Amino acid sequence: MIERVCFLLKVRPERLAEYKERHKAVWPEMLTALRETGWRNYSLFLRDDGLLVGYLETPDFAAALRGMAGREINERWQREMAPFFEALDGRRPDEGMLALEEVFHLE
Repeated sequence: MIERVCFLLKVRPERLAEYKERHKAVWPEMLTALRETGWRNYSLFLRDDGLLVGYLETPDFAAALRGMAGREINERWQREMAPFFEALDGRRPDEGMLALEEVFHLE
């Protein structure tokens, strides 16, 4: 079984251009870590007011998060990306994702 996960975060409007630029060249080690920990079909969508919508598929989202949390590359990425986001209240971006409930899927 595959979990489909959709989540929200809020990018600071004044950091939108830089946020998009950073994602044109995600570190290869980060991409490898995501794949190794079960992140599949992972996409980010950004609205011009900073609303970030993420989508991924994984066998186990909690396990995928735990797998990434234990990686040094993820620690560095999260530390560098945290200033881009609003309302994290001291959490890392991967801890501040608001997962949405799936209510319909056409299949």
